[in-house]
Amino acid sequence: MQFMPIRSKSRILAQKSSRLTKKKLRWLIVLSTIPLFGFVTAFGIAPSSTSYQDVPIEEVVRDLYLPDVLPELESSSEQPFWQQENIRRGDTVSAILDRLNVNPQDKVEFMRVARNSRAMRQLVPGKTIQAQTTADGGLVTLRYFFGHEELFLMEKTDDGFKMSEQKIELESQIQMKSGVVNSSLFAATDSAGVPNTVTLQMIEILASDIDFHRDLHKGDRFTVVYETLINNNGEHAKVGKVLAIEFVNKDKTYQAVYFQSSNGDSGYYTPEGESLRKAFLKAPLDFSRISSGFSHARFHPVLKEWRAHRGIDYAAPTGTPIKATANGIVSFAGTQRGYGKLIVLKHSGPYETAYGHLSRFAKGLANGARIKQGDIIGYVGMTGMATGPHLHYELRVNGVQHDPAKVALPTSAPIAKKDRLVFQSEAESLIARLDIMRNIHFASLD
Repeated sequence: MQFMPIRSKSRILAQKSSRLTKKKLRWLIVLSTIPLFGFVTAFGIAPSSTSYQDVPIEEVVRDLYLPDVLPELESSSEQPFWQQENIRRGDTVSAILDRLNVNPQDKVEFMRVARNSRAMRQLVPGKTIQAQTTADGGLVTLRYFFGHEELFLMEKTDDGFKMSEQKIELESQIQMKSGVVNSSLFAATDSAGVPNTVTLQMIEILASDIDFHRDLHKGDRFTVVYETLINNNGEHAKVGKVLAIEFVNKDKTYQAVYFQSSNGDSGYYTPEGESLRKAFLKAPLDFSRISSGFSHARFHPVLKEWRAHRGIDYAAPTGTPIKATANGIVSFAGTQRGYGKLIVLKHSGPYETAYGHLSRFAKGLANGARIKQGDIIGYVGMTGMATGPHLHYELRVNGVQHDPAKVALPTSAPIAKKDRLVFQSEAESLIARLDIMRNIHFASLD
């Protein structure tokens, strides 16, 4: 929809109209007259040898009669026009209508019709409200894109104001960003303008190949292609999914592309079609640091003696969510000696995982419950023998603890043969985008 001039411009045009319709204008002409509405222009040229100080100046005052050339401007103030207001912190609907110069009668009627509106209870600072009004403050239309995918619309009809709140279709736009890790991944993605939601997706996509708690190094590089969704007013609505990613970690390159198969399943795959979804995630926390690794001899901070530490400790604040690293069934959820609050999951084959020192379990968690990879099962704490909040994580094979970093874990199925041609076409396009963005970014650093 094309916007008409805002109110201030309408007043200016109206003022011009009233002045121009006076028919007579008095003009001061010095040496020449400027052409106006077809009048002939005369130029006076002084000889090149003449001094500019010697040129005689004559003031001539003439009456010019103008035709009615702008009759349409006289009625411009009667036409409705669009204007908009940004929502301010602490704003009310009444205050916004006042700034839009809506007249008292329409303001009262608007408030009555919109009294149960969800949108009018969700005034988000920074968002805009657009209104079409007349010069005397009559409200014709008001619209506000609220939430992520909804439009509030108020329209004046012959029967009064009519309100609607409806879902809108969002348009996808592709974004491409690159960056270098100097301190932390989030600092690098922030510097590159990558939203945090995309960073979390990056971590999740590559969680089976890169342990972002201990494998990240200064100089690691990334390039990411992701979608953003905008509403039909051109406003950013939300961040979509990551479509492709390249991450260079310790000079080893990992690439992943998104693909949805013909049966509706979706996931991330290598350019060759191998699934990145391993049976086990490399870490049960989104982001943390390892405070103690797997060891056959470690000085125990509580018992004050040397003993094996057959797991990995992730230091994190109390209450940090803990993810199940694989699909499984809860075989134990309770308190057990030095582990404190403990969850043990039984997975397919000979595998089990254990999660100790929890502050609490996820709501509804119980023995025998089926768990999916990535589900939140509990929260970091320091129950049992712990000197500070952390998660003690174990991977058990046939009941024996193993270092998760040294166990070859199974992967998911690759791209099916029936989808391979479509996958190859889409993957080539996405990898080409990664190549372009990477080359542009790193060429700019040289």
